[in-house]
Amino acid sequence: MGSVCCRDDSRQQKGCLIISIVDELDTSPNPDAAKPPEQKVSLSQQGSKKSQVEEIQVQVENKQNEYVLESEPHNELEQKQPVTNKEEIPKNSEIVQSQKRTTEQNKGEVMKASLEADSKSKKMIKLGFDIFVKQKEGSIGSHYNFGKVLGQGAFGKVWKVTHKTTGLIRAIKQIKKSSIIKEEEQRLFSEMNILKNLDHPHIVKLFELYQDENNYYLVTEYLSGGELFDRIKKMSSFSESIAADYIRQILLATLYCHEQNIVHRDLKPENIIFISEDPQSQLKVIDFGTSRKFDNQKAMSKRLGTPYYIAPEVLGHSYTEKCDIWSCGVILYILLCGYPPFVGKTENQILERVKLGKFTFDPEDWDTVSKEAKEFITKLLRMDPTKRLSAKQALEDPWLIKYAPSTQINKKVLNNLRQFQAETILKQALMSYMITQMSTQKELQDLQEEFQRLDENNDGFLSKDELLKGYIQIQTDSKLAEDEVERILQMIDINRSGQIDFSEFCMAAMNQEKLLSVQRVEQAFKIFDQNGDGFISKKELEAIMGDLGDDVWNQILTDCDNNGDGQISYEEFVKMLKNKKL
Repeated sequence: MGSVCCRDDSRQQKGCLIISIVDELDTSPNPDAAKPPEQKVSLSQQGSKKSQVEEIQVQVENKQNEYVLESEPHNELEQKQPVTNKEEIPKNSEIVQSQKRTTEQNKGEVMKASLEADSKSKKMIKLGFDIFVKQKEGSIGSHYNFGKVLGQGAFGKVWKVTHKTTGLIRAIKQIKKSSIIKEEEQRLFSEMNILKNLDHPHIVKLFELYQDENNYYLVTEYLSGGELFDRIKKMSSFSESIAADYIRQILLATLYCHEQNIVHRDLKPENIIFISEDPQSQLKVIDFGTSRKFDNQKAMSKRLGTPYYIAPEVLGHSYTEKCDIWSCGVILYILLCGYPPFVGKTENQILERVKLGKFTFDPEDWDTVSKEAKEFITKLLRMDPTKRLSAKQALEDPWLIKYAPSTQINKKVLNNLRQFQAETILKQALMSYMITQMSTQKELQDLQEEFQRLDENNDGFLSKDELLKGYIQIQTDSKLAEDEVERILQMIDINRSGQIDFSEFCMAAMNQEKLLSVQRVEQAFKIFDQNGDGFISKKELEAIMGDLGDDVWNQILTDCDNNGDGQISYEEFVKMLKNKKL
């Protein structure tokens, strides 16, 4: 199956895609397709025989690596997931008055009450990162300069592009409307609705979707570090510490998806991309073309995936999200020895061995691997899904904990959170836009690590309790720390979910002078001032943020429009961003 991604790939026929397109599926036998050898061959082995992982690449390039064996009712296409409020925002009635409080405690309480009263005096609006990810009309060429072609297939091309205003590098998948059927058009929008709601350090970021008369254009972040698959080919095996680091990042993305009731269904090394070529680069999961929302009370039945990585229960038409865990087990097995656990000369042989679920740890290749690592793989590859580890349990396994990163919190980041100020609706929206649409991967890398240190349960969100544990490290008075966390939650939680998302954290944790640099503020104004007349109107703001309503727009004008002309000038724009409040 062709898929769209945002990788840097010189192979013209493979393509870097994030969208699954049914016309690229090839379920018929192909006598010319390369077949994996029956005997295990390590990646380090030289000679005329290719390694099994190299054979996988040949299969990919011949489009034999993905398949749909049976179709399922069209209810596979799911809609956008609603935001779940896990914690309600504290109310005024919850503020307990006491004459015996210290001056500092009273001060903190007054600030808290003031913020709550201020928020209640305004219409509440959810400003999540997803409001900026939408389908846009018009010429994409007016926004992006097209560079080299990263990949090409039957349905279009993948380009490396540069955003004209910000200079940021991105990837664009161009899809010809004439080449896709109606069902696949719906699938495209279904995938966009899933991906636009995923906000995680280890999941590819979707920016926007354009369309013109002839094409759709999917705009994603550009990942230049290459596939995990390619790194596997270059090494016979990885050290346990490196393998643990990689599989932990994949499991973090998997847990986040599963917590949102989303199953990926095609986790494999080709769909795991390094952000950059740096040896310490982080990973991101891509290609959500086969993903879907799932119901915990109903098993899925659609048989799709990639032979080496597909779970046995998927072949039996009845499975849950734990099919992703099986794929993770296969990936880890390959990382530690260089070949898959289930092999065969033909695709059918591979699938038959997957159904049996029997694998071994050949002493020749596994004697130097720890007992704990082999036990962990065994727990990921249990035939019975009910006995297989969940993503959460996997991340708590002793083998992974042994190689877990340091939990020492950076106090500078916590102090940045404390100092964050964004009282007006427009300032919250603009800072959210800057962090999600205008920041670089390098800027976010350190913040990503701090976010994951605070996120103790690995669910991809920061709860009140997790924040409190962090702040206890710099504020020993537990009551003052709790008041501080309450204030931070109200200020930073701009989508009103009751917890802090990754993008919200980055918005507040980044150095504000850096985030609101003169250059970035100028760029942001130019993006919102779409007709270039030096003012931002309601129509221009709605083109990026969606329908605001008169009440919200009037509140924005009250906060920002000093001269009362019904629009926002550059001077007013800068004052609103730079000052605490107008």
